[in-house]
Amino acid sequence: MNVPAWVWIATIGGLLLLLAIDLVIVDRKPHEVTVGEAARWVVFYIGCAIAFGIGLWMFAGGTYAGEFVAGYITEYSLSVDNLFIFLVIMAAFAVPPIHQHKVLLVGILLALILRGVFIAIGAAVIAEFSWVFYVFGVFLVYTAYKLSRSGLGGENDEYKENRATRWARKLLPVTKEYHGAKVFTKINGKRLATPMFIVMVAIGSADVMFAVDSIPAIFGLTKEPFLVFTANAFALMGLRQLYFLLGGLLRQLHYLSVGLSIILGFIGVKMILEALHSNSLPFLNNGEALPVPTIGIGLSLSVIIGVLVITAVASVVRSRRENSATPEPKPEPEPADNKR
Repeated sequence: MNVPAWVWIATIGGLLLLLAIDLVIVDRKPHEVTVGEAARWVVFYIGCAIAFGIGLWMFAGGTYAGEFVAGYITEYSLSVDNLFIFLVIMAAFAVPPIHQHKVLLVGILLALILRGVFIAIGAAVIAEFSWVFYVFGVFLVYTAYKLSRSGLGGENDEYKENRATRWARKLLPVTKEYHGAKVFTKINGKRLATPMFIVMVAIGSADVMFAVDSIPAIFGLTKEPFLVFTANAFALMGLRQLYFLLGGLLRQLHYLSVGLSIILGFIGVKMILEALHSNSLPFLNNGEALPVPTIGIGLSLSVIIGVLVITAVASVVRSRRENSATPEPKPEPEPADNKR
């Protein structure tokens, strides 16, 4: 896929314009994002991704459009794991609800920049060393196993600051209290960072950690850096609104970790099969390709969508059963009137 420089520039410019519009509209007057507002924005961003996919289908063909759709759905699904840690970080830093959207916007913009760097490095490594698909495939299978055992959100909900956050605290003195939506403030003539700045660093750096498995996963669906980047960008942009839309419902996605582990394992096996099919390692079959089947993008997309639908339905059914099995509290009897 030959993507001219002007297409890259126009795409990145369009994505930044969407983020700017979001920032101006939502943060023009800081407020707590409602479920209805979040739902409208989620639909808007999904619509933008669909429109982009249609554009790819018209100008680049169905194969590339299918790879983008598969990558976007996978990245958007894997991003749910990010939401758990976002909830924990917001609670740990006691971020006021009216400022949470701005925190997520800046933190995810930082993550998008860093992911772009990771994607560029990953594309260069894949182009130079074809055997890296063996490494990515085995890593994804191992990640799938760990996810199936631990579930989403990790083993506990206690937030521990990572190195980036600790480094930010050491580099800049931080105030104890929030100062509205300010990232920096001046007290007695001294410039200080506010907790808002630390939260943004925490959100951005936490999301980069999740890119360790999501970036190899999407490279297993497409080798095109342009599609990898745009799929990540659209998934990240819609992530903020998904945070407000789902909220407490995240805990009701009981089987999502199982579904995501199946998807990661499936993509890992797909990568290993493709690596064997185009093998060049001299110690394996004398450097010749092995006659193994490969998995096309059509089957990949069907498996990804099918697994997500099944796990989502199963989660809803379980939640309804648990809610119906929970006895409603009996009303307390009214005290009888004392009659003399």
